[in-house]
Amino acid sequence: MENSINNNFPIEIKDVESKTAEELMKFFTGEHTGFVRVGPKGYFLPHKYRQEASNIYNMEVRPSDIFVTSYPRSGTTWTQELVWMVANDLDYETSNAIPLTERYPFLEFSVFVHPVMMKRFHDENSDSERKIKLLEWVTQPATEQLALMTKQRFIKSHLPLSLLPPDLLDTAKVVYVARDPRDVAVSFYHLNRAMRTQGYIDDFKKYWKFFISDLHHWTPYFEHLKESWEKRNHPNLLFLFYEELSKDLPKAVRRVADFLGKSFTNEEIAKLCEHLSIDNFKNNKSVNYDVMKELGILISDGQSFIRKGKAGGWRDYFDEEMEQEADKWMEKNLRDTDLRFPHLK
Repeated sequence: MENSINNNFPIEIKDVESKTAEELMKFFTGEHTGFVRVGPKGYFLPHKYRQEASNIYNMEVRPSDIFVTSYPRSGTTWTQELVWMVANDLDYETSNAIPLTERYPFLEFSVFVHPVMMKRFHDENSDSERKIKLLEWVTQPATEQLALMTKQRFIKSHLPLSLLPPDLLDTAKVVYVARDPRDVAVSFYHLNRAMRTQGYIDDFKKYWKFFISDLHHWTPYFEHLKESWEKRNHPNLLFLFYEELSKDLPKAVRRVADFLGKSFTNEEIAKLCEHLSIDNFKNNKSVNYDVMKELGILISDGQSFIRKGKAGGWRDYFDEEMEQEADKWMEKNLRDTDLRFPHLK
């Protein structure tokens, strides 16, 4: 099926071959219709993306907007809190009182909630009017929520720049964070098992194959990164590496502060770094997607949404064959770009 969206979305959308889609749905049990590939790079997204593609691409961007974008599990939540705190002059009281999910609408989350899963979540929460209202809010298209907001908007997205509004960088600020894809895959594997909207049910080795074969949400991974890397010198884009945040968080805080036109004392930066430390972050209810757990969208297995926050943890999951495969895959995809992960230089 060719792109059926009108000219308001000028990028081609194609359905993934039915045989491939059927095979994938055996492993990603939250999807019940199929998948699409979008644009010349073939970004892989749920079939429901067709409904929101034009709304996202054509949303009104405001000069005061701040987007935090990334490929999933690249340090997005960490960066969101860092950016929000800097932009809001270290307002710990509001940060602790209002969950990150409310402070940052997730631009494309609604396309990942298949109608079958939506009915399931609705039925499971039907004994509570409060939960039903919460479910409807969480799954409402973010473009609708954002249009009604009057204060400064903070927006989370895992979409690549090419699928976001074309005037984005000329209008608003974007902070993009990237991470070693091996660590990304491990972290995303765990999240995909816990998030019923994805519902992955097999082992990591098979998951890794899907990831490097561009048969997983938001892939191809390297094309995603390269789009933002190519714009890294644009005055409205700040490109961060997760490994830089891990190695020298105060330096990263200063980079974000400079980007947003803010200035803090060394003491203020030290306090913010303590707030953002992994141990504190893992125990911070405001950033751990407790709403998703309460609604049963995120399976609560005793782990926080924030995992170990460890760079290089992928070594615990890769056998020698997978390591060699990863080396070749990364070398191939970095061949035509000067993008390099700082810890690999």
